[in-house]
Amino acid sequence: MTQTATRRDRSTRRLDAPLNDQVIRKGLLEKRLRGHVRSANTLVIHELGLAHARRRIDLAVINCVIQGFEIKSAVDSLARLGDQLETYSQSLQKLTMVVTDRHVAPVMESVPTWCGVIRTHRGLRGGLGFETLQPARRNPMVDRFVLAHLLWRNEAQSILAQLGASKAELHAPRAALYEALVEMLNETQLTAHIKVAMTQRQVWRDRLRPSLCGG
Repeated sequence: MTQTATRRDRSTRRLDAPLNDQVIRKGLLEKRLRGHVRSANTLVIHELGLAHARRRIDLAVINCVIQGFEIKSAVDSLARLGDQLETYSQSLQKLTMVVTDRHVAPVMESVPTWCGVIRTHRGLRGGLGFETLQPARRNPMVDRFVLAHLLWRNEAQSILAQLGASKAELHAPRAALYEALVEMLNETQLTAHIKVAMTQRQVWRDRLRPSLCGG
């Protein structure tokens, strides 16, 4: 087989390969989130649990805002989209749906106007392209109490101790700790504390803290 034929065969295989989560995630990190991945001031986290893992977001980018990217590949269903959007709307300050052609229309009809939508597709040579159909804007529906759930109990206690909480207040149930944080901190302050806490974690779901470069 000639080199030209070999290249043509590889190109054909790329064009025929389904756009699954793994392929889209890799392309998204390399093409759209490259700046975040390379930034020393940004956390890029895979499968971040929200509202105590009630839902997970495929990719979370945490810097001055907490934003999420949810992938809906050609082989994915939208059956859980309504429930996902409810949690995402409470927990994320920005949200972008990354979808294949199959899901463009139903997703555009379902998401709020502040939610970003990116269409992903293969180019003529098999490379992955990303087209912004709706830019992400700041989410006006964030619930700071739910946002605070990104903190572990000991992290919430540490922040409250810095803010002057008493020993009795620090030993309150976890929900009360989050309520206290909401009373003491605005959204910007809470976000900053969450980022610092996540950066300082040595373990993450019983394994090493995820790479700050998205790995």
